[in-house]
Amino acid sequence: MQYRTIIVEDDPMVAQLNRVYVEKDPRFQVVDRFGDGRSALYWLENHQADLALLDVYMPRFSGLELLRELRGRAIPIEVIMITAASDTGTVDALLHLGVNDYLVKPFTLERFQQALDKFCAHREAMAAAGGSMSQSEVDRLLSNPQTAGVLPKGYLKRTLELVRACLREAETSLSSEAVAARTGLSAVTARRYVNYLTECGEVVSTVDYDTGGRPSRLYSLPKGDT
Repeated sequence: MQYRTIIVEDDPMVAQLNRVYVEKDPRFQVVDRFGDGRSALYWLENHQADLALLDVYMPRFSGLELLRELRGRAIPIEVIMITAASDTGTVDALLHLGVNDYLVKPFTLERFQQALDKFCAHREAMAAAGGSMSQSEVDRLLSNPQTAGVLPKGYLKRTLELVRACLREAETSLSSEAVAARTGLSAVTARRYVNYLTECGEVVSTVDYDTGGRPSRLYSLPKGDT
């Protein structure tokens, strides 16, 4: 199964970049692209899609206006915001309308992939639950869809447990390079996993500026979890 995806973005170059990023993931299929919110609304009144990648600032009909219309008309589609809009009023309004994730331009491919993984984890958790969910399942879903029992594509449970154990046994905060050295993982892999755990709220990250050079990001378990 592929998730039917539309892109709503007035900048053709940004829209194409979003399309390239989405199509790197075989779980998704881009079915159409729109340069303004009203055109997307007309299309969604007669077609079905699972996910919209939505900008805020567009002519004729903004992303915020489109999302309000979608919710008001109960059109069933999930939304990932991809926008330069970062003022608190806009962010708060969009979060209240139930967006699945919010990416502020410019963003990295890794962060974009995390948004796709989060969407898939939410869909898979709901499907696995069937017609009803226990309180614990609801709690996990509300705290973070990525911890609802489904790991994102490209992550292995045994590697995640290895990184968790490394941080649990460490007496001080560790850089991703230090995690790599202690676990035998590559630096890139260690960084991906500690960042994932940070996204899930399992790990706290801080920046060490006292390195004598480039600042280093350090990772540790929250106090009381060691």
